[in-house]
Amino acid sequence: MHLDLWLAFIAAAMVLLAIPGPTILTVISYSASHGKRATLPLIAGVALGDSTALFLSLVGLGALLAASALWFNVVKWAGGLYLLYLGFKMLRAGTSGQAAVAPPAPESLLRLFLNTYAVTALNPKGIVFFIAFLPQFLNPTAPAAPQLWVLGTTFVVLAAINATLYATFASAARRMLESPRAQRRFNLLGGSLICAAGAWALLAKRQPQ
Repeated sequence: MHLDLWLAFIAAAMVLLAIPGPTILTVISYSASHGKRATLPLIAGVALGDSTALFLSLVGLGALLAASALWFNVVKWAGGLYLLYLGFKMLRAGTSGQAAVAPPAPESLLRLFLNTYAVTALNPKGIVFFIAFLPQFLNPTAPAAPQLWVLGTTFVVLAAINATLYATFASAARRMLESPRAQRRFNLLGGSLICAAGAWALLAKRQPQ
């Protein structure tokens, strides 16, 4: 593919990734509550989640979700409800009577990874995004499949870098949360952010055909 198309894709993808969506809100919340130990599993969850969405798009699920309101809504509700579940869990920790004395035990690294992966992979707009966005940067005179994989791989790498930056910033803010009272307040803030991400996912609409 042409170098100018690839560079244009990188620029457009960076702008889109910089806008926080459900995945980034989840990364920020978990990084701030669990610190640097959460960075690697969160990045891995984002990268694998985007890779799953890319693979499903390239094998046809993106076209199915774009064409079928039923399947779009099935995936949308699964992802949105899962986010709400995670958010209410944090809110409950923030409002519990013991939170001021003993903050909730950190979740395992595997659980952080699986939660982030599920949030990213179950976002139907992400799957449809690959189908709608990637072809805009293809060279029509060259085979499409290799170009799609190059663009998709580039996007996953950029998404991982973007998640790393957000996670690093949020984990640094954790130092301000040393007191149990501050931790309880952050559980309330983090839970609210994740619930907002869930509502965002549930309100996602299919693009008109």
